[in-house]
Amino acid sequence: MTDGVATEGSGTGRVRQLRLVVEAEDFDAALRFFRDVVGMPEQESYSGDDGAEVRILDAGRATLELSNPAQVRFIDRVETDGGRSDRIRVALEVDDTAAVTDELVDAGAELEASARETPWRSLNARVRAPAGLQLTIFQELD
Repeated sequence: MTDGVATEGSGTGRVRQLRLVVEAEDFDAALRFFRDVVGMPEQESYSGDDGAEVRILDAGRATLELSNPAQVRFIDRVETDGGRSDRIRVALEVDDTAAVTDELVDAGAELEASARETPWRSLNARVRAPAGLQLTIFQELD
């Protein structure tokens, strides 16, 4: 802990997991996209009455990034050609932004911004995925 702030991997927080819950109108397409194309393995699944289905996919480590409006505008200038961030945007760290972005687009995602290097030394791209999710695909360069 530094200056009252827990550092990465310190495990001192009260929250044990961050889970993003998304309603997907075309459930099967969204499941195929995120599980099979993005590569998030199925961790748990549950079925209920009236065709209720849920699949919990493993996304590795989760963080919550809070940004004020000025930072979001700055990110939009850096990461896009005039695009705007959704109020909630999902960012996925990968090993090869360009290759993963191409795979996602080939699988039906809509390209919003091609891969580009940011001032904070990452390679970022944006796509619109099934279920309407705006994804930033990023690769740390350092």
